[in-house]
Amino acid sequence: MADLALEAPSRLLSERFWRHFWPLPAHRRLALGDRAPDFCLTQAQTQQPLRLSHFWGDRPVVLAFTRIFTERHYCPLCFPHLITLRDAYPLFVQAGAELLLVVSTDLSQSQRVVQDLDLPMPVLSDSQGQVFQQYGTGQALGAPLPAQFVLDRYGRVRFWHQFSALSANAEPPRLLYALSTLPPPSA
Repeated sequence: MADLALEAPSRLLSERFWRHFWPLPAHRRLALGDRAPDFCLTQAQTQQPLRLSHFWGDRPVVLAFTRIFTERHYCPLCFPHLITLRDAYPLFVQAGAELLLVVSTDLSQSQRVVQDLDLPMPVLSDSQGQVFQQYGTGQALGAPLPAQFVLDRYGRVRFWHQFSALSANAEPPRLLYALSTLPPPSA
């Protein structure tokens, strides 16, 4: 019990929480076939920058924007999705794609999430929520909303799923199916 008293206080009610408090619905900023907005975020595992366009011309990418409040507070709809993505990661790799997880926690919180959940995919910290905004994910009650995008090897949007009350996340089988329908690379 004494160990709990020494633990750092929760960072749930932070400036980030209040910035994302008011609901903004998800909106489609991108049409199918549009080039996805490029971004560069810090990868939690390596603390190195990772640029989305690094994958263009090489392989398809699945962008999974997920909702985490802090390293101790997960969205009850997104936590199970994180676990299924983690467990399905080898299937994405086998399909020749990269799965990038975009989170709105700061770098230290993101590193704790990676460690606690044993996440093998690159986890990218977007603590200001700018990339979430670029992709039109929306926000509510303290954090950006989840969304998933499948990009072909040229960075074009081929599938998207944005949060709704009926369907919070696109599950791995749906994302893998979207990957399987991508046209093969031209010779």
